[in-house]
Amino acid sequence: MNTPVHPVTGTQAPLTTFTDCHVGILKRLKSLDTLPALLEPAAQARQIASDSLAFFREAIFEHHLDEERDLFPAVLASAQPGAERERVQGMTERLTREHRAIETLWKGLEKALKRVGKGQDADLDVDELHQLVSAYAAHAGYEEAEFLPLSESILSRNSNHMAALGLSLHMKHVRQPVAYI
Repeated sequence: MNTPVHPVTGTQAPLTTFTDCHVGILKRLKSLDTLPALLEPAAQARQIASDSLAFFREAIFEHHLDEERDLFPAVLASAQPGAERERVQGMTERLTREHRAIETLWKGLEKALKRVGKGQDADLDVDELHQLVSAYAAHAGYEEAEFLPLSESILSRNSNHMAALGLSLHMKHVRQPVAYI
């Protein structure tokens, strides 16, 4: 932009300074005007991060423990000796390894997610996040397609085994009343 020079002072025309300021101000205001559109996704990111932190600890870790302490041993104990038990043993070992791998991925993301949940800058490893989601989807898919149908078949041979598993799981998730004497 050619700035006119004042003929008397030899400097930039004073009114041009105001025009230049307006250009800068309008540019900033235009940027500010985009802020409302960015606030909702930022709030949503904070909410998703906070909800995920709580959910992973309260649901997913507990789910893994329920499977490893109750479901896997029940199915192993009820499996017929030989090939069936060996198959179940291999499946439960695989699923347990997958639990640890998923939990390790989570622990790698947890610190950054806590920062996101607080609205702070975070170096969230996007590849690791996608890896966690993919790993869990594959894990759940295998469990649903292979292990749980086999478990149903094995445990349904004896209704007491299925009932014992159901009761065990139920009792772990029922809040016990606090009694004072």
